[in-house]
Amino acid sequence: MSAPDRAPRITPGLAGAPDEVDVVVIGLGVTGAGVALDAVTRGLSVLAIDAHDLAFGTSRWSSKLVHGGLRYLANGQVGVAHESAVERGILMEVTAPHLTHAMPMLVPLNSSVTPVQGGLTRAGLVAGDLLRRGARTAAETLPKPRRLSRTEALAMAPSLRPEGLRGGLLSWDGQLEDDARLVTTIARTAAARGAHVRTRARVLSATGTSVELRDELTGGVTTVSARAVVNATGVWAGDLVEEVTLRPSRGTHLVLRAESVPGLQVSVFAPVPGESNRFVLVLPQPDGTVYVGLTDEPAEGEIPDVPEPTEPEIGFLLDVVSAAFARPLHRDDVVGAYAGLRPLIDSADGSTADLSRKHAVLTSRTGVVTVVGGKLTTYRRMAEDAVDAAVAHAGLEATPCLTRRLPLLGAADRSVLAGLESDPRLVRRFGTDAELVLSNAREVTGLSDEELLAPAAEHLPVTLAELVFAITHEGAADVDDLLDRRTRVGLVPVDRLLVAPLAARALELVEKSLPSCR
Repeated sequence: MSAPDRAPRITPGLAGAPDEVDVVVIGLGVTGAGVALDAVTRGLSVLAIDAHDLAFGTSRWSSKLVHGGLRYLANGQVGVAHESAVERGILMEVTAPHLTHAMPMLVPLNSSVTPVQGGLTRAGLVAGDLLRRGARTAAETLPKPRRLSRTEALAMAPSLRPEGLRGGLLSWDGQLEDDARLVTTIARTAAARGAHVRTRARVLSATGTSVELRDELTGGVTTVSARAVVNATGVWAGDLVEEVTLRPSRGTHLVLRAESVPGLQVSVFAPVPGESNRFVLVLPQPDGTVYVGLTDEPAEGEIPDVPEPTEPEIGFLLDVVSAAFARPLHRDDVVGAYAGLRPLIDSADGSTADLSRKHAVLTSRTGVVTVVGGKLTTYRRMAEDAVDAAVAHAGLEATPCLTRRLPLLGAADRSVLAGLESDPRLVRRFGTDAELVLSNAREVTGLSDEELLAPAAEHLPVTLAELVFAITHEGAADVDDLLDRRTRVGLVPVDRLLVAPLAARALELVEKSLPSCR
C-alpha cells in the first residue's frame, strides 16, 4: 500500500502515532470525529483516539434521523430547535447530501387522536416548516407539510388500521443512510486532512496537556503531550473528568422485517396514548428492515459498553404501534433490538425526557475541555464550540472554523449523485467515492466486479467490495467492526451469522494481499 490514497489513515493501535500534537481528541463517536475534523482544518495537528472503534458508543444507536428540532420547540427549547434545524440543513445540503435524504413522515389521525390533538399536531408541523425556512433549507430538500385524506394515508401506509382513520398529516424530516456510516465518513475526512485517527487506544489518564494511552492490541503504554485535550466520550465523560455529572437516559429501538408492516412507503409516527407530543416512530430502512422506537428511560448504575433493551420497553413499543396498524405486532416480529444511552446533562429535576438536549462545553481544573449533551444532528456545532474553547484555553493559533462549508468525502449535489453509474448501494453509502471502493477491492483481491458486488444473501445487500474498503481505508480490524459498525448487519443476529463468513473472507483477502495494512 505505497500509494498515498491507499494508506489506511484510520488505524487500529498506536504504532507510529505521534507523541506530541496540538490537540488530542478522546472518543470517536460523531462528536469526537467532528472535533478532529474541525481542529485539523483549522491548521492544528490532531491525534484522535478511541478505546474501541469508530461509532462504538451512542452514535450508532440512534434512530438514523437528522432532526429539525420540532419536539424541542414544543418543549419550549427554542434555541435547541433552531440550532437543530440549521445543522440539519447543513448536513443535507452541504456536508453530507450523499448520506441523507428527505424522509416523509405520516401522523395518522385515528380514533385515539382527538380533533384538538390533531389541530395541535398540525400547528406543530407548520411551526416545524417555519424552522426549516428560518434555517434557509430549500423546499426542494424538505417539502412543506400537508393534510392527507383517508385514501391518501392508506395508499402511503396500507398496513394502517383503517377503522376510525380520518386521514393523516404528512411532513418531512431528514434521514441518514446510517449513523455509523456518517461517523466513519467524518473520521475518514479528518484523516484525509492530516489527522491521526486511532482506534483500540485507551486513555488511562488525562490532563489538559497530556494523555497516558494503552495500545489495546499490544498492551504497550505511552504518553502523548498536547497543547489541548478534548473529552468527547459522551456518557463516559465523567469517567475522565470528575466535574462532569450526567443523567443518561436509555432509548430503545426494535428491528422488524418489512413484511411485518407491509407496503409502507413513509415513516409513521404513531401517537402514544395519553401524550400530546410523544410518538413511536416506525422507520423503513434502505436495507429492507424497519426500526421502531424509541423509549426514554433513566439509566441507573454503571454504564455498560453495549446497553441492552429491556422487555418492558420492547412491550411498550409493540403496544403503541399495534394500536395504529391493522395487524398487531408480536414479540416474534422483533428480529433485533438495540439501545443507546443519551449523555444528558444533570441540570434539573424530573424525568430524563424533560432534560434539555442542549450541549455544553466545560473546562476542568486540569484543563481538559469536555463537550457533552446535544444530539447527533448538531454534532458539527458541538465540535465547533469545543475547538473554540480549546483554542482559547490553550492560546493556540488557529484559523476560523471551516466545517459549515466543508463537504465530507464522497459528498456531491444530489443531481450529480443520481447521474453516477456506479453500484447504487455503494453510491448511497460512499457517494462519489463509490468507484474508489470498487477499484480498491479489485486491486486488493483481483476478483471480478460481479463477485465483489454480489449481495451477501438475497435479503442482505452487503458486498465484499465495501468490506474490503472498510479494512483498507476505514480501520476495521475484525469481524465485529465490519458487521456492527462499518455495516449494520449485526443489528439482526440471524443475519449476522449469515454474513460473518463473508466478513472473515474480506479480512483474509486483505491480509494475504496487503499484510502491512493489518
